Amino acid sequence: MQFKRHFKLDYSPAQILTVPLINVIFLLLIFFILSPSLTIQPSINVKLPKAITSDIVQEKDFIITITGEDVVYLNGKVTTLKELSKRLSNNDIKNKPLLIKTDRRSSVGRIVDIWDLCRSLGIEKINIATNQEN
Repeated sequence: MQFKRHFKLDYSPAQILTVPLINVIFLLLIFFILSPSLTIQPSINVKLPKAITSDIVQEKDFIITITGEDVVYLNGKVTTLKELSKRLSNNDIKNKPLLIKTDRRSSVGRIVDIWDLCRSLGIEKINIATNQEN
């Protein structure tokens, strides 16, 4: 028993393959255009205090960041005071400048604790980041 086809294709096989190919190319094009804008850059949100007499610091090898919730970061990585003292106790660090970025809402006690820790380790080039007041 043979079955007959009741419909007939009116176009060639080459035409069938071009439409999905165009769709795939179009979707890839959209993906590569939009993907860079969708990447999330991790950052620490800190609102620096304003100062009238601030100077511009060119060298900054080590950056300690204190957020408004008193979370401490060393070069972008969360750290505790014990870990911070271990990392800063290296002799190479003592001759390099240290920059402390603090949020306006961070407690003065936390800033003083870190400042005292750095001074007790022999670090003398300590700077506090501010925005210049206009």
